[in-house]
Amino acid sequence: MRAKLTAAAMGLAACMAAPAADAQTVELKVQHFLPAGAPAQKVLIEPWAKAVEEQSGGRIKVRIFPAMQLGGRPPQLVDQVRDGIADVVWTLPSYTPGRFPIMSVFELPFMISDAAATTEAAQEFYETYAREEFADVHPLLFHVHARGVIHTKGRAIAAVDDLKGLKLRAPSRPVGDALARYGAVPIFMPVPQTPEALSKGVIEGAVVPWEITVPLRLYELTDHHTQIAGPRGLYTSVFLFAMNKARYQGLPDDLKKIVDANAGRAITARIGAAWEEVEKPGFEAAKARGNKITTLSDAETAKLRTLAQSVATAWVEDMNKAGKDGAKLLAAAEALIAKHGR
Repeated sequence: MRAKLTAAAMGLAACMAAPAADAQTVELKVQHFLPAGAPAQKVLIEPWAKAVEEQSGGRIKVRIFPAMQLGGRPPQLVDQVRDGIADVVWTLPSYTPGRFPIMSVFELPFMISDAAATTEAAQEFYETYAREEFADVHPLLFHVHARGVIHTKGRAIAAVDDLKGLKLRAPSRPVGDALARYGAVPIFMPVPQTPEALSKGVIEGAVVPWEITVPLRLYELTDHHTQIAGPRGLYTSVFLFAMNKARYQGLPDDLKKIVDANAGRAITARIGAAWEEVEKPGFEAAKARGNKITTLSDAETAKLRTLAQSVATAWVEDMNKAGKDGAKLLAAAEALIAKHGR
């Protein structure tokens, strides 16, 4: 009798243990390079973490490590998520120049219309044309920031000639190439290095969107800001929110569905619109400080566009040399921006 009871108890315990095994808890470590208060964490990473935690009933736990708290430098983030040092990262592919040339089409001068349309375009473009380029990781989202602004210290930029000889922080190769054609001296560095570089005189300004000027307090380190009007902005940067491939593939199917439901085109509209909204605090902070904000005239903007045309031509030629149809890719990116700009 006792043996039968023991066997029954063991069977009951096994039945109770089976659901527990199925309902495994997964902890995801997310690393990025900006302070915790930056829009990247507040607008994207924290809402994403909350969504996957709640929708999984707590089976997914997310720990966020801002400002490279897991170690390394911003240009290493893609390799960190590929190698599993972090489970998820938010980064810029352009921090490793030449490694992801196809997606850099959106970083060509005067491609961006606004963050909303260009984010949706970038995500769709990736799904159609650039999957192979990111085959080592599991991309969750591609997005862009709003139109880049020229921020300078002690020098107003009201004409193309005002850029000559100016040492400016450049975020990517296409933007750096454009700045060089304008007569400026592009200096490449991850954006967290910009405040120190400005303070020490290594650079005299930077091209960044308004949103990053608040967490890095760049509106206090510069006093002139030049915006570009018209249907297309000076530039943008492409951001990657990605997960370790093996980590994603190892998830139970129901948790994969939750991750998928909070990725890609399911969230591009919200993220793109949010990146337009996060511009306002930076603009208002500069204005309140009494900094000079200039909008470049149509005539000077036309000069910038003309000088930058050779950057797109060079990109097309580089794609052709790599066995890709550069003109087709450029036309596709432009068409997608127009499509989503309705």
